[in-house]
Amino acid sequence: MPDRPGSGERALLLHIGLKRSCDEDEIQEFKALAASAGAEVVDEIEARRNRPTPKLFIGSGKAEELRERVEASCAELVLVNQPLSPSQERNLENLLKTRVLDRNGLILDIFAQRASTGDGKLQVELAQLRYRMPRLAQRADLSLSRLAGGIGGRGPGETKLESDRRRVRERITRLERDLSRLAKQRAGRRRKRERREVPVLSIVGYTNAGKSTLLRALTHSDVFIEDKMFATLDPVSRRLRFPREREVIITDTVGFIRDLPADLVAAFHATLEELSDASLLVHVVDASAEDVDRKVATVRRVLDELELGSKKELLVFNQIDRLPEATHIELEQRYDCVAISALRGD
Repeated sequence: MPDRPGSGERALLLHIGLKRSCDEDEIQEFKALAASAGAEVVDEIEARRNRPTPKLFIGSGKAEELRERVEASCAELVLVNQPLSPSQERNLENLLKTRVLDRNGLILDIFAQRASTGDGKLQVELAQLRYRMPRLAQRADLSLSRLAGGIGGRGPGETKLESDRRRVRERITRLERDLSRLAKQRAGRRRKRERREVPVLSIVGYTNAGKSTLLRALTHSDVFIEDKMFATLDPVSRRLRFPREREVIITDTVGFIRDLPADLVAAFHATLEELSDASLLVHVVDASAEDVDRKVATVRRVLDELELGSKKELLVFNQIDRLPEATHIELEQRYDCVAISALRGD
């Protein structure tokens, strides 16, 4: 598994734009991810590449600048906003003499911190092992290449590396089997709900849009809320009783984000499959965000990938308390949405 950034760990952020400069929204989002992981940002560098270089992703000049900035800032960790190949990550670590973690590894780390149920922990561990497996293979290949072909190339070294990889493969197989069993149990619970004809409303949206705050306001429950990305990882369900004995189940789900790592989507497919039984998707949007349209499009793209794009959707613009008075009227007309402040109860 990737090493976890600790609380207050000194991190340098490397923002790389491909074929263009990084926009401010992307930079701020990556900084928010770093903060959510518990990192203390001590420096930031921006770079631009038409395409990644095979060895370091960035060019040699920028890599040397990065090395100097790491030394000057005493950074313990370099966080890169692009996905790195195992060899690029290893080469950067060798050059910088410090740990390097790409965006996918950072998101996985946040998920590992947030998972609280047994089901969620299994899914995070599976995603981490799938992420880590090729990196373990890369380290093994590097070690073996230094030893191969003569004295010192024999003995327990290769056996130890191969046994590590075998244990990881065995653990992945065991996790997949356990998650399959849990998926069957969830399917059984969903069938019981269907027999009772209890409608299910699933709250979806970009991370940190206020989904848990809305669930808490609607159900007057003690759902955990925090102003951090991916504060909710494990699905949370609460009952809501309407007048005339009408009852529904409201489910809060993990927040979406642009370019969500494929391993995470695969690992959490079992959790997100709960959305397939929803009678209605309540799509919560942070009305105060600068890039509202992009975030709405990102969520809908993920829903399409999960084959849920045809589900009925209620668009809810939250956090209007952060906007000028009467702005919500314009939002409702423009987006055909409901504008609310879940925090204030408006």
